[in-house]
Amino acid sequence: MVMLETIQAIAEPTRFSILRMIRWDEMSAGEIAGRFKNITRPAVSQHLGVLRKAGLISERRAGTSRMYSLRPEGFAQLKVLLEDFWDPRLAKLKALAEKDEKQRRRKK
Repeated sequence: MVMLETIQAIAEPTRFSILRMIRWDEMSAGEIAGRFKNITRPAVSQHLGVLRKAGLISERRAGTSRMYSLRPEGFAQLKVLLEDFWDPRLAKLKALAEKDEKQRRRKK
């Protein structure tokens, strides 16, 4: 269920944009909302809530502001899932490339 929540949170374009904005630097909710021209501040707050609930971002208070930053550990299960798809294929590709290289060396 956590994996599905993560994928659904990332799949929405506005939320994906927010994740890209804060991937390196912490930003306030106001700064994030200010980057969107066609989305209201309450809508941005809702998106931040979804991302926080999914464990992808963290929130902290700084005076009257709420600051948001990326939680890399929130992507851990997604990373494992993607690696499960790619690692066997990459291993197979590596084995084929090594086999091809050995055949080339024998022909020389």
